[in-house]
Amino acid sequence: MDEQFAELVAASLAFVGTHFALSHPFRAGLVKRLGEGGFLGLYSLVALATFAWMALAFRGLPMAEVPLWNGNSDAAWALASVLMLIASVLFAGSHRGNPAMPGPHGKDLARKTPHGVFKVTRHPMMWSFALWSAAHILVSPTPRVLVLAGAIAFLALAGSFLQDRKKYVMLGAAWETWHRHTTFVPRLTALASVGLVPWLAGLALWLGASWLHLWLVGIPAGIFRWI
Repeated sequence: MDEQFAELVAASLAFVGTHFALSHPFRAGLVKRLGEGGFLGLYSLVALATFAWMALAFRGLPMAEVPLWNGNSDAAWALASVLMLIASVLFAGSHRGNPAMPGPHGKDLARKTPHGVFKVTRHPMMWSFALWSAAHILVSPTPRVLVLAGAIAFLALAGSFLQDRKKYVMLGAAWETWHRHTTFVPRLTALASVGLVPWLAGLALWLGASWLHLWLVGIPAGIFRWI
């Protein structure tokens, strides 16, 4: 393992490890000492710093790595584009009425009937990150992509599992009700019933990100690969 790749691994471990440490064992003590607002500020600062380190280490590695399989086929790109569209819909819809988000209204939201993208999964934002990771690994299965995308997917899914346990403690019976009426693993058939707003917002996000992909990364993505 050369130094550049070792740095990417170290940055990815720091990104994942600090998220888990601040979200679970250190959270209560830091909130008590800094207050909720101070803790969220520290959490955001550490998350941005470790993500920036990981991104810089990723960009410092050569792009001409040998892929584990051929991800440059139209079939792979078509599947990745569909995964990214679903991820965009889940992400766009996850900001409205989400009891897992920090805030004083978690119990009230958890008592409501699941709506929108929460009919698909109770962790739509986290699954959007996992699907983003899967799409990128599918079309670019190189060592550096596997490390970065794998770290993001692991953090999203393992973090969701631990978040369920934390919310049980924080929200009690309200989260138990929400947990009982929602699923962890996405029910993709429910995408048809999430409503027009998540689909329109997700489609706009997907199109915008796909268009920017060429200018930021130099690789056409989504429908712009074929236009």
